[in-house]
Parts: sequence; C-alpha cells; structure tokens
Amino acid sequence: MRKIRAAPSALGETEAKASSSIDRLLFFDCDFNPVENLLGNELPASVKPAASLWEHFPELDKSAIALALRSLGDSAPPLQISGDLGAPGSHGLTIYRIGDLFAVVRSEESIDDERATLLHLATHDPLTGLPNRRQFSEDLAVLLRETAGSDETLSLMQLDLDDFKPVNDTLGHPAGDKLLQLAASRIQECLTRDDRAYRLAGDEFTVISRGPGHPAKGHQLAEALVDAFKKPFTIDGIALFVGTSIGISAAPPDGTSPEQLMKASDVALYAAKKDGRGRARPFDPSMLELLEQRELLRRSLRMALVQQQFYVEYQPIAEGGCVVGFEALLRWHHPLLGKIPPTAFIPMAEADGIMPEIGAWVLEQACREAMKWPQNYIVAVNLSAAEFLTSGLTDRVSQTLDLIGLPPDRLELEITESVLLERTVNNIDTLNTLNVLGIRISLDDFGTEYSSLSYLKTFPFDTIKIDKYFITDLESDLKSQAIVRCIVNLAHDLDMQVTAEGVETPGQAEWLRSVGCDRLQGYLISRPLPVEAIGEFITRAETSISHALPR
Repeated sequence: MRKIRAAPSALGETEAKASSSIDRLLFFDCDFNPVENLLGNELPASVKPAASLWEHFPELDKSAIALALRSLGDSAPPLQISGDLGAPGSHGLTIYRIGDLFAVVRSEESIDDERATLLHLATHDPLTGLPNRRQFSEDLAVLLRETAGSDETLSLMQLDLDDFKPVNDTLGHPAGDKLLQLAASRIQECLTRDDRAYRLAGDEFTVISRGPGHPAKGHQLAEALVDAFKKPFTIDGIALFVGTSIGISAAPPDGTSPEQLMKASDVALYAAKKDGRGRARPFDPSMLELLEQRELLRRSLRMALVQQQFYVEYQPIAEGGCVVGFEALLRWHHPLLGKIPPTAFIPMAEADGIMPEIGAWVLEQACREAMKWPQNYIVAVNLSAAEFLTSGLTDRVSQTLDLIGLPPDRLELEITESVLLERTVNNIDTLNTLNVLGIRISLDDFGTEYSSLSYLKTFPFDTIKIDKYFITDLESDLKSQAIVRCIVNLAHDLDMQVTAEGVETPGQAEWLRSVGCDRLQGYLISRPLPVEAIGEFITRAETSISHALPR
C-alpha cells in the first residue's frame, strides 16, 4: 500500500480540504466492481459507483485495461488513459491503486490536485474531518521511530464517549452524527500544535501528544479533555450530557511499538470505565495483571460447570429460636486460583450470558439437597437479573420442582431490586406466575439499591430481607435502628415477613426480636455450611440455636 506520512512538524496544523474533483472520483475493488466503504469509513454518496468499471466506461478496451491495472503496484505511477470517454467534460481517466482498491478520477484537473483529493479521502474520516485509523497508524509508527532515538516522550490517549449509544437510540443516527462532529470539535479545541486527534471508529477517538513535559503534559491534556466534556452538547435545542473516558499511555515507559502503546492505553481506558467513567487513567502495569486475571477467569468460567468446579454452601435461617431452612450460596473453586468470590465471577457470568445455565444447576442442586431436610424446612435460592429476565424462567422452575418432587411452598426465590428497574408486563407476569405456583418470593438487599415503595405495592413479595449494612451498627446507631424499625413495621402492615441478614451478636438479635423481626440469618446462627455438614447441624440445631438466640 502506498505510504502516506505527515511531517512531524505538521501535527496540530489545519488539514487541506478536499478539492472539488471528489465529485469525479469513483472507487472499485480488485475485480473492478463497486465498493461500499473505504478503510472502514463510509464513502460519500458521490464516490460510490452504481456499476462496475466497465459499465461506467464501456469505451475502454477491457482486456488491455485489466492487464495494465492488475500489474499496477502501490509504488507505481498512476495509469493514465487519455481521450474523450464519451461523457460531457470527460477527457480521460487517471487510475490509482491503493491496496486492493482502484481509485478512478475523471481527469480534468492536474494530477497533483487529483492526488491530493485521493489522499485526503483515503486518510480522513468524512464525518468529522479528523484523520482516520489509517493515518493514525502511519503517524504513530513514524513518531515512535523518532522518539526511539531521543530523550523525548510521547503520550497516547484513547477516548470513548460515555452514554453515546442512548443518543443514537433515542434521537436517531443523524443526532448521533452531529454529536460526533461536535465532540471532534471539542477535542480539537483542547489541543496545541504538538497534539493531533484522530477518529478510529464509532465514538472512539485518539490523541497523539508530543513535545517537552511528557508524561505529565499528557495527563494534564487528558484531564482538560474530561473537563471539556462535562459541558452539555446542544443538538436541535436539546442539551445532551455525554462525557468521555480516557486511557493514557506513554512511550517509551509503557511501550516502544504501536501495538504495545495501544494495548497499554486500552487497558487504562478499561480501568477508567470500571472506576465509573468520565475520568482519565494513566496506564499502570498492575492494571494489565488484573485484566489478565479477569480474562483467565472469564475463559475458565465457561468450563467451570462442565468440570464440576462449582459447589453450593448452605447458610441457616432461624425463626423463633429454631432453624427453618437454609439459603443456597453458589461457590467456585478454581483449580489454580482457589476460591473465587461470587462478587467477582457472577457479573462475568451475567455479561457472558451463561448465568441462566449456572442458575438452573444451582436450583436443581438446592432442591435435591432440601429433600433430605425436615419437611418444614425451606430452601432459599438467589435469582440473578440475567436469570429472571430470561424467557421461560417459570417453566424451568416448575419443571425442576416436578423433577425433584419438592413442594413449591418449600422454595423461596430471592431477587434484588435491580431486577425490577423495568416494571414491564413480563416482570409482573413472571412474579405473579411464581406466586400462583405457590413459590415464595423474597426481595433481597432491601434499602441498598434502587429502593422504591412502589415495588412493594406492585409485586407480590412474601419476604423482605434487610441488608447487613443496616445491621452492623444496629446496637449503637439510632439512624439504623429507625430504618430497620420502619422496614419491619411496613412489611408487617403489607402482610410480609422480614429477614435480617448479617446478624453476628446476641445484642443485634435481641434488638431485632424486640421490634418484631421474623427471621435472622448470619454468623451468630452459623456460617455457610458445606453440604456434608448439614445433617449434623440439623441434629444439634434445636438446642444450640435456642440457647444462642432470645425467644
């Protein structure tokens, strides 16, 4: 492919505008058929041919021209065809080869003008006018070679727009295109002559910054860009708040090749998004270690169920000084990394779409184990948002109960408030169907997420679980006491039971019982138990629990 390099001194200078000859420019693939895009960028309508080269120019000697074009290399001079081609104002063609594409210019202007038009189109994004991915790759490679032989440091920033997709979804792609143009302008307003911005694809931008003062100067520029995007964009009279997350890398500290530098900034960008978006993060080697561990977990997670690495522990639930059941808690023992906490792997399983399969396995294991317990014991099983929102949930639960033979009233399904963010008809139908089947429904972690009293009116809950956040300082904090007391009274007025999680001291248990809390769960009663320890625990539970808890 013909190399297109910008002189380093040109960084930050205004790009030449495409000449009017673009209206006489057409692109064809290596078989001389129309092309739809160029280097990943959508082509302007004026350069998209509707037919093949031969249909556009039937006067051409197909055999002779095809032979000449196939031997035309990137570094060879363009092929010029003189003479009147039969179209008004057409006096010949100039054909350039760019990789696997042929660019055909109806030659009325000088070759220099044609070449400038062609090169500008090939190296720039037609929407924003910024240099494109191709030009970015060329510039970065050249600048890294230059810094390799000097003491100069170069900074690379990768930018992603935060909340860009909702703009496209709600206002349409024209508004999204306008937003990208405004974003490009706002980026350029922050740059100096030592900086250059590029649009890679979609809402992905990069900035190369050089000159004295790096990497500190790169960090300052990134913070300036983040601050600039805190101001609203106005499109059709609508104020839109779209921030940016930025990952920063520096050469040579973070890498000396384009691939190393891009990977470092990409890892830093991931860290910026994970930390809450709307911020800039410089690369740190520890980020890469965490990311590699995360990817190892993600790959291992898909095989964990097949290789029987998952297991279930059971934490007792007490009521009135007696054990009334257990909550099933999913665990993962990785063969190399040991025990992986659920907070680390469950979000991965949800994101990768495998949580419904894992959840179905947990439900079956828990129901089978519950069949060994006294008939008045319940088993509580957590449902993730990914499981709850998957079609066919009620059928799968019903089939599992039929297969195992567990009565529906011995199963309690726990969901969090995040499941209910969308009050759709399907959500209501799912909960109502489970309720009709006789299955108990518990609202877990109440008060810590998106609490809304309308949930309690709209959905048929049997139990509310108070999160341990309110229980930890219950004996000394008046605010926690007031909140817990209100939740208990509210639940009872709505004919619901209340379970307190994280109960660890007799004082907490006594206070909870004094306000009428129905059930207790926590280390005071027992830590989660392996399945082989449940039988012995049940045997001695009546005596030990009654002594530990106030009645």
